[in-house]
Amino acid sequence: MAGQLWVTNSLGGFFYSQNLSDELREALQPMARFRQFCDVKDASQQGKGKGATFTWDTVSNAATAGGTLVETNTMPETQFTVVQATLTGNEYGNSVPYSGKLEALSKYEVRKPVMQALRNDAVKVFDRAAWIQFNNTRLRVVPASAGTSTATLTLTTNGTATATNNIVFQKEHAKLVVDLMKERNIPAYTNDDYVAIAWPATLRRLKNDMESLHQYTAAGIQLIFNAEIGRYENVRYTEQTNIVKGFGSTDGITSTAWASGNDWIFFLGEDTVAEGVVVPEEMRAKIPTDYGRSKGVAYYYLGGFGIVQNQTVATESRILVWDTAA
Repeated sequence: MAGQLWVTNSLGGFFYSQNLSDELREALQPMARFRQFCDVKDASQQGKGKGATFTWDTVSNAATAGGTLVETNTMPETQFTVVQATLTGNEYGNSVPYSGKLEALSKYEVRKPVMQALRNDAVKVFDRAAWIQFNNTRLRVVPASAGTSTATLTLTTNGTATATNNIVFQKEHAKLVVDLMKERNIPAYTNDDYVAIAWPATLRRLKNDMESLHQYTAAGIQLIFNAEIGRYENVRYTEQTNIVKGFGSTDGITSTAWASGNDWIFFLGEDTVAEGVVVPEEMRAKIPTDYGRSKGVAYYYLGGFGIVQNQTVATESRILVWDTAA
């Protein structure tokens, strides 16, 4: 039986070590970062019992803009296109089995640390699944002038950065990115603000830049997102560590480090990624077998994630990435 056992100290025997303190310490992991910015859609009615594909419609901008009217002319007419986007519902889960002997002889309740370990795992698994869809965006920016400019950005709209980023992100870049998003008519994520997500070290220069301006301690700025560190130039900056650093990752676990030591930042407008929930995540206890000697706990989820806007049309992309080609 794989899992937690009394006979092996590192797998449970230490739960009653003579040297163990009365306080059981757990390795707490950060909560979801990317997943909190997904739009949750109830797929239980559409997906449960009706297949694994969940669909929704996205509407393009008007094909021809309106304008002033001439009294004797007829009203102009235009049209828009409707694109049906899809996501696939998948099962997600993990489990930790443990023996009845371990539960009977342990000084501490076995199920509590088991459930904590599974919760931490679930947070990272769901965040990575959401990030894969965020990373499907077509908009990538790199500083101009061989990746060193603080005055100009190079934008690509095919989902791939074509230049190497050789400078750390700083307040000048923050202004350029916001201006670019506004000029592309990307709607704000909340009120008038966009959202940015990055590793803590990636935002270090920006945070240092802002210390003298007190942008992160100003009264009246309410931190409303998990791990939000502050607001600057209509962007709320959020830190995360669930997704690996570097570029070239397709799973959020393995990647290649940036040559400059810099790293990616995701900037989000409204309508980012949809989460279709068929069965919300839940903890499930294993039905004891072997006359109650074999037990376990698992988490289970049925659903999926999908980028919302039509990704064949770059003008409709709502997610922009501070990126690099190498």
